[in-house]
Amino acid sequence: MRSLFKLVIFAALIAGAPAALAQGNEDSAIAVEQPWARATPAGAQTGAVYMTLNNKTSAADRLTGASSDVAAQVRVHEMAVVDGVMQMRQLADGLPIPAGGSVTLKPGGYHVMLIGLKKPLAAGETFPLTLTFAKAGNISVTIPVQAMGAMKDGKGGVNQMGGVGGVEDKKSGRGMGKMEMK
Repeated sequence: MRSLFKLVIFAALIAGAPAALAQGNEDSAIAVEQPWARATPAGAQTGAVYMTLNNKTSAADRLTGASSDVAAQVRVHEMAVVDGVMQMRQLADGLPIPAGGSVTLKPGGYHVMLIGLKKPLAAGETFPLTLTFAKAGNISVTIPVQAMGAMKDGKGGVNQMGGVGGVEDKKSGRGMGKMEMK
């Protein structure tokens, strides 16, 4: 009997896991899935937040901004390697989220940039973040902080990896080397 009880509890926990990974409310037009941030070293002024944004509607939307009490400024950014130089820039018009589609914010690509951190992001902690969408409005999420070398794998898990987010020059396959922030 005791084993059956444990099995029922375990099954309930597994069944609820996907819902725990998605944030926002059920009525939200945008589902925020698997949000996370990487821990930062002492004295770091910037950090980044990653997630997948799923648009559950038949109309395109746009992530236009974000806010959090952990940083002086929060911006939507894109990172890309152009001619061997990694460039990071703010998306002034926001990040388009296609109708019925999704966009993944990940190391080496789109991300939410935290500028002017008020304290380091520590592994194991969480912090609040409010995302602002052109149509869906504000969606509040809780961001778990992973270890400094963390990288999400393709299965939604977190791998411990070193380096700079796996950014490499698509032409040469080499690691970045230079970085510009615009």
